[in-house]
Amino acid sequence: MITISHLRKTFKNNKVEAVKDVSLTINDGEIFALLGPNGAGKTTTMRMVSTLLAPTSGTILFDGKEADPGDPKLRRRIAFLTNEIRLDGQFTPDELADYYGHLYEMTPEQIKEHRDKLFDYFGISEFRNRRYETFSTGMKQKTSLAICLLHDPDTIIFDEPTNGLDILTQHLIESYLVKLKEEGKCIILSTHILDLVSRLADRVGIIVDGKSVFCGTVEELPKSRNVSTVEEAFLELYKENHEEKAIIEK
Repeated sequence: MITISHLRKTFKNNKVEAVKDVSLTINDGEIFALLGPNGAGKTTTMRMVSTLLAPTSGTILFDGKEADPGDPKLRRRIAFLTNEIRLDGQFTPDELADYYGHLYEMTPEQIKEHRDKLFDYFGISEFRNRRYETFSTGMKQKTSLAICLLHDPDTIIFDEPTNGLDILTQHLIESYLVKLKEEGKCIILSTHILDLVSRLADRVGIIVDGKSVFCGTVEELPKSRNVSTVEEAFLELYKENHEEKAIIEK
């Protein structure tokens, strides 16, 4: 379980406040969808949860213990996949697996076992000796996902994992997310595809202007605003909490 309390992050000598006040609870064995408009602070929040960024203030607890960004054992429990993180195009999937497996201090036997299982599932095996840069968008995303999950992490953070993918690749990745959830993994999924949220997510957190404005089940979200869909509820929460609301209404 991850418990986030009054998380805040500033940049440029405290002049830019990217995350103002975020409090969320994410359980093991669930897919937690993190929603918000562009610039709301979702990616910064996920970077802090992944230990890539230290909070300015507030706390992040993993199973009741405060996260230490410098703790290598904690980092081995986490996977963070974002479109902003690119694999080296000159490497093959096999070489990438060896490289990252050794970074996570996996044995050669563990690397082979996990690599073969993931490569087979995502249809990478026959391309394992081709350079990453030659792959299609879908194959790059599947390879990135396989490498991301190679060390069998407990906490998995995905930033737009199906963005721009064809329907077959999207379905394959969605099915694997469900599989990970059934294994008891803690999954945080950031996406703008609200239909994906309705299909996959168990619980939802919404951030507007750097502040968390909702945390609950997918079923509770529309009920909280007396509407029928996740999309309608999201729009209502955005209107209620966006700081420029008064200007827009004028």
